[in-house]
Amino acid sequence: MTSHQTSRLIGAIFGLVFVVANAGTLPTAAAVPLRLLAIASFVWLFIALRRARTAPPAGGGGGAAPRLFGRGYLLVVAAEVVAAVAGILVINLVLHVPQATVAWIGLVVGLHFFGLAVAWRRPSLRPLAAAMAACGAAGLVLAAGGASLAVIATVAGIAPGILLLGSVWWSLRTP
Repeated sequence: MTSHQTSRLIGAIFGLVFVVANAGTLPTAAAVPLRLLAIASFVWLFIALRRARTAPPAGGGGGAAPRLFGRGYLLVVAAEVVAAVAGILVINLVLHVPQATVAWIGLVVGLHFFGLAVAWRRPSLRPLAAAMAACGAAGLVLAAGGASLAVIATVAGIAPGILLLGSVWWSLRTP
């Protein structure tokens, strides 16, 4: 696999994880079909990624294409991990609102795509970043308002997972 296929595979894996992990907050009649659909979508994307022989996506920034998994990527992921862990600690140990954890993770993962858009010179990642960050922020508002975990997980966990799976699918559609 090329580094571009690998980056898409990582997105698909995290999309699958977001959906499967958060579907457990829903009634079984909704959780099981949702999980099965997410798994089927992932398998289809995996096969499509393995078969894809596409050129690297246009960066839109000019100049040589950056190494996808180089220093910029590592800095973005390191910042994401620090922000996620710090936020989770505050949410659970200081604020005592564990139902906000999934929303915090959704927000941080969404924001990390803004960093990747810069590091990889791929402004096409900005809409995904904005949509995922908005889901996470909405989940935080819902948690602050006392919404159920199922509602928070749907908005801040399942929806971002679907966005990730959809963005990988979309990237395969467009050169």
